[in-house]
Amino acid sequence: MVGLVRMAFDRYHTILDRISDPRTADWPLMQSPVPTIMMVVTYLYVILILGPRLMANRKPFKLREVLIAYNGAQVLYSLFMLYEHLMSGWFWDYSYKCQPVDYSNNRKALRMANLCWWYYISKLTEFADTIFFVLRKKDSQVTLLHLYHHSLTPLETWILVKFIAGGHGTFSNLINNMVHVIMYFYYMVAAMGPEYQKYLWWKKHLTTIQLLQFTMVFIHSAQLLFTDCGYPRLIGALLLLHSAIFFALFAHFYYQTYKKKPKAIKRE
Repeated sequence: MVGLVRMAFDRYHTILDRISDPRTADWPLMQSPVPTIMMVVTYLYVILILGPRLMANRKPFKLREVLIAYNGAQVLYSLFMLYEHLMSGWFWDYSYKCQPVDYSNNRKALRMANLCWWYYISKLTEFADTIFFVLRKKDSQVTLLHLYHHSLTPLETWILVKFIAGGHGTFSNLINNMVHVIMYFYYMVAAMGPEYQKYLWWKKHLTTIQLLQFTMVFIHSAQLLFTDCGYPRLIGALLLLHSAIFFALFAHFYYQTYKKKPKAIKRE
């Protein structure tokens, strides 16, 4: 039995090594998906079980200064990654119609691969978004949409770095960085206090920008169904599914938050 398990394990690593990007094989957290999976499982345990249990008899934390600093840092991080996406290919070199992955060791290809790793790390740092909700007892913010997004993206970006660190699929990362600059700036201003709420009249439009993001990714990914440049069509199909699911979830959130009329209270 032990021999069979070892054989299966060796076979798994042989296949993984054959199809993975050799440039990223020895990078931190890239040897196996297990650490990332465990981090996601731990995140869900803390958010859904441990956190609410620890906060049950405690007052919510304010965290004003922490939230301002955290969201400000995320704005800067997103700006850095946006710049790197443009300089690594999307500004001059990449085709917006179909772009294969450059697995070579030239400077720009390695710059893009390195950026993909930092983008993956950014998705791990975003676990803090939900942890702050739990500490502040903002239970209504911990929605299915929020949990689905924050638990799925670390796994998706691990696959990105491990197998396809560059190319057509990084367009969605570029657009996501643009949106996150705006989104975290909004959160930073919101954390400053009630006196700044008058500057946040555009909250409704933030969700509209996110819906536009998924529309752009869907259209961009759909091109892979009709054009062959060497980029995996399977990844293109998954990006289509991914963007469609997120569009549906965000559209539902938009409707529930801004369009649905409250039910009238019946009078006896």
